[in-house]
Amino acid sequence: MSAAFELIVFDWDGTLADSTGPIVAGMQRAIAALGLPPRDDDAIRALIGLGFRDGLQLLYPDRDPARLEAELLAHRRGVVDGTHEEAPLYPGVPELLTALGQGGYRLAVATGKSRVGLDRALMHHRFADAAFIATRTADETAAKPHPRMLHELLEHTGVAPERALMVGDTDYDMVMAEAAGVPAIAVDGGAHSADRLRASPALTVLASIVELPGWLAASTHRRGA
Repeated sequence: MSAAFELIVFDWDGTLADSTGPIVAGMQRAIAALGLPPRDDDAIRALIGLGFRDGLQLLYPDRDPARLEAELLAHRRGVVDGTHEEAPLYPGVPELLTALGQGGYRLAVATGKSRVGLDRALMHHRFADAAFIATRTADETAAKPHPRMLHELLEHTGVAPERALMVGDTDYDMVMAEAAGVPAIAVDGGAHSADRLRASPALTVLASIVELPGWLAASTHRRGA
């Protein structure tokens, strides 16, 4: 285990799960079905990682976000049935989580998903459920970029902020981590572009999540551990 960190907190969508495309497509179908003013894919993608209501408020600032959220959730319940397919994990993620756990790291999740959505994903990816000692979702605490998710995970695990590491694919993850005093690194290929991530408080931007072990090893070396 890296002497630099004890706890690694992962975002879910766009970081561990290859779900950015399906999220955008599902939102576009809902917008069309409800007759809402169209929005382009980039506008939707840019909001992934925020709490659902917060994202809607930015996407449709002239609408009542609570009412719009209720309408979209009702639509989602009407179309999500036994045929619903969970987004796959990125290649190498199962092996990555296993190796990190065997290496002595404690693993957690801080996500903009709902509790129902995350639990459904973890039930589908059963080994992932067993890998995490704690999880937090946007609907049970403050949504990103508010740092409360990380504060609660740190309190739950007893890990000091500087001994934790946040890994995510959006600048919301990076800003949340900075506000909590937690170091953070970004992963390209998810919701936010590499340029946007490089402009965030991220320590670095990895091209792929599977580069994390190498970065951790280099981090240990840099700190003289």
